[in-house]
Amino acid sequence: MTDLDQPYDLGADAIARFRRDGFIKLRNVLSPATLARYGREITRLTLSLNTEQRPLVERSTYDRAFLQVMNLWEKSPLVGRFVMGQRLGRLAADLLEVDGVRLYHDQSLYKEPGGGLTPAHADQYYWPLDSDRTITAWIPLQPVPPEMGPLGFYAGSQAVAFGRDLGISDESEARITDNMARHGLAFDCSAFDLGEVSFHLGWTFHKAGPNLSDRPRSVMTIIYMDATTCLLPVLNAVQANDRDQWCPGAQVGEVIDTRKNPLVWCRG
Repeated sequence: MTDLDQPYDLGADAIARFRRDGFIKLRNVLSPATLARYGREITRLTLSLNTEQRPLVERSTYDRAFLQVMNLWEKSPLVGRFVMGQRLGRLAADLLEVDGVRLYHDQSLYKEPGGGLTPAHADQYYWPLDSDRTITAWIPLQPVPPEMGPLGFYAGSQAVAFGRDLGISDESEARITDNMARHGLAFDCSAFDLGEVSFHLGWTFHKAGPNLSDRPRSVMTIIYMDATTCLLPVLNAVQANDRDQWCPGAQVGEVIDTRKNPLVWCRG
């Protein structure tokens, strides 16, 4: 599975496009064989470790969006090999235009058949980090046609401040979507081919539609941060939870270099 570590031919035009839009979708990042091998383990662990047992109709909007399990890399050496892959780590660093990236955490997202929309939001609302040099790789483990709810992005929205104080909710969906329309920002919710991976900044607003198909939409995400990122004082309860879960022992004002935040890739 050498594509986990071999460099991907990115190009300066792709970096410029990412800098402008706050997201990018890249084709043929991982092979079908790689996705099949690691995807089986990621999906197995997600289904076995998630604690959601309620029918979809009894859940909140957030809980209908997907089943999720974090830091699978700690629970399986096979998934750990996937999360620490050098190809994705180098892509993250190149797109962020930094010299190295650490892991913030990973997260599997399993949208069941009939699962609801993922409301509009920006991820960095949840993170007590002193830098906006953060990026999420969204890695579908199968093709994602429109009816399965592909992730969609508002191009250029990383520069919009409105909505940064809203977590994922019905309110965030209504208010952020309305504000994006007022700004006239284009929304890209195109399908994902097998092997296609997207990257988006922590402040890029995004959302995903419901899964209207009869098949689950299984996705792995990896969140990277600039290797020099420091911990900030928390602003809310969700940031306090993130600090305690994903940065144990990190100190405010110091680089987040804990056992849960290994260096994934660096130049030289």
